[in-house]
Amino acid sequence: MMKTRTIVCILAFLVFSTICSETAVAIPTEVTVRVISKGGKFVGTSMGGASVIVKDLSTGEILARGITQGSTGNTELIMDKPRTPGDTISDETSAKFTATIDIDEPTHAEISAYGPLAQKQSANAVSITQWLIPGRHITAGDAIVLELPGFVVDILAPPAHVTLGGAPQIVKIRANVMMMCGCPLTPGGIWDSAKLEIKAVVKKDGKPAGAIDMKYAGEPSQFEAEYAVSEAGTYEVTVYAFDATNGNTGLDKTTFMMR
Repeated sequence: MMKTRTIVCILAFLVFSTICSETAVAIPTEVTVRVISKGGKFVGTSMGGASVIVKDLSTGEILARGITQGSTGNTELIMDKPRTPGDTISDETSAKFTATIDIDEPTHAEISAYGPLAQKQSANAVSITQWLIPGRHITAGDAIVLELPGFVVDILAPPAHVTLGGAPQIVKIRANVMMMCGCPLTPGGIWDSAKLEIKAVVKKDGKPAGAIDMKYAGEPSQFEAEYAVSEAGTYEVTVYAFDATNGNTGLDKTTFMMR
């Protein structure tokens, strides 16, 4: 009799455990993600935003995805005001992506960002891992902030794959160079172009053909140089920006042909 009762109790426990496991309730959990340009402000609507993906690290399941939207934020808060660890640098308008994720157990998540989406020739990716606890929202303060390295570099001249005639001649190289948030570079400005190395590196028919400094062209984020072409051939131009103080780097490429 005692043996039978024991077996019944064990079976009842197993049935109860199975029911509980099958009826675990997922709890809505809010997560806010912001993407900030290295050395700059938030990547938001003005730059097409940054794509954000929240993924279960153990299964690969995508839990949420979207695009940061909003402003680049308050310049004084981000760039000018002295702050200590824990201080908030975002405000109500600062670009973000907020998702509500239904989870029923602690979840180890990978949170990644890619952007800026409006300047994909300069886009970079960054990711972190973060534990998410059911019902424990991550929305206070700046929430989750991913720092996006790089500079936006967009070669304006010469246009890609153009054919020029009449070597020898001077070819003008012009590029738009800015922070990943779209903030402008100017000599002596908040984002001081005088502290950056901005160069054009040229190859002719696949072989090195010189490097020249890009000079400020008189308008925010505009830089230019002149390159003397003496021979016909196919030329590749790489314009890069480099900040020696933190290693931040961005570049763009174009090609032109000289008859």
